[in-house]
Amino acid sequence: MQFDFSGQEPIYLQVANQIEEGIFTGAFKEETQVPSTTEMSREFHINPATVLKGINILVNEKLVEKRRGLGMFVCKGAYNLILEKRKAAFFEDYVKKIVLEAKNLKLTEVELVQLIKRGFQSNED
Repeated sequence: MQFDFSGQEPIYLQVANQIEEGIFTGAFKEETQVPSTTEMSREFHINPATVLKGINILVNEKLVEKRRGLGMFVCKGAYNLILEKRKAAFFEDYVKKIVLEAKNLKLTEVELVQLIKRGFQSNED
């Protein structure tokens, strides 16, 4: 984990986003423990209340659960929740804009689909 202490994004959101990213990429598997508030605050020199605020976002989103006396654990199904959230964001952030631009360019739905297929077939990454 790396934190940008001089950036615009609040540290507690960075904590939440980085743990979420870890769940999504498999660094934190479902039903396994994530670093504790104390561990993260010590390692990254972050106020424990700030770390806890970030973790509580994940608790509220049902991605992480507190197990009394044991610590914080990734919830079963967390990966799928993140996947669905990101698909919805992809639609809102990208697909709607692409469709609007396609309409502005007078492209038909068929033409747009052909362009998307061409993008998938392209050797460019």
